[in-house]
Amino acid sequence: MSLSVITLRCSVKRAIVAMALENEHLDDGIKSAIHSRNRVLRRKIMTADISSAHRRVSAPSRLRDRSAHASPWRRLCVGAGLTGALAVALAPTPAAATAKLGNGSFEQLDITPDYFQNFIIGESIGTWQVSAGSVDLARTNFWQASDGSQSVDLNGGTDSPPGGVRQTIATRPGESYEVVFSLAGNPGGLPTVKTGQVLVNGAVVQSFSFDISGATKANMGYQTRKVRFTATGLSATLEFRSTTSSAYGPVIDDVDVDRCACSSP
Repeated sequence: MSLSVITLRCSVKRAIVAMALENEHLDDGIKSAIHSRNRVLRRKIMTADISSAHRRVSAPSRLRDRSAHASPWRRLCVGAGLTGALAVALAPTPAAATAKLGNGSFEQLDITPDYFQNFIIGESIGTWQVSAGSVDLARTNFWQASDGSQSVDLNGGTDSPPGGVRQTIATRPGESYEVVFSLAGNPGGLPTVKTGQVLVNGAVVQSFSFDISGATKANMGYQTRKVRFTATGLSATLEFRSTTSSAYGPVIDDVDVDRCACSSP
């Protein structure tokens, strides 16, 4: 209620009370005039109350009407903004893709009590698959492993072409990865220098060699080798393949792959 309406009502009340106190001494004509004046004053108060109430109600109505008749483009932009904000707030954080190479030390398939076992193309050694020729899985009672109890000779026999093993890992496109592995050579026969390759998705990313001079089965002389590559998809197939034409090939063990803050060569 506005200040002017409150002031008017107080003034009228005071006037009515004063006149009521004097009514007993007035004649009938004066009393009639007073009552008539009082009715006029009450009508003014009622009109003022209704007008004030109408202003309070009409203000929100005008706001609603303004919103209802807003430009369709404006309503569309506001709605799109709210939808976009909700989408950003509720969008799930994508999970980070990581390389998950399994059986890096070739321990999943325990060949105890054998000294070694031969695996041909298409067969599996845990999460690894023989991709070419044949390979030998050897235990520490045959020769030293770099990690754990087993390692792989990438040449499985005289009657078999050079062998290889491969495994597919999860990757993130555009990310760089580093492959780390231990390399040695079968010291049981020629050639002295064993050779092989690391491939990613069928493409050679590293050619390696290992000289077995001075190496023994008890002391294989493992060396740590590294190679990097950039992923082009959500997965990559890592492969180790021998290029040695002999039954005595390069030996690998302790393979690991991880993302790196680096650039591939």
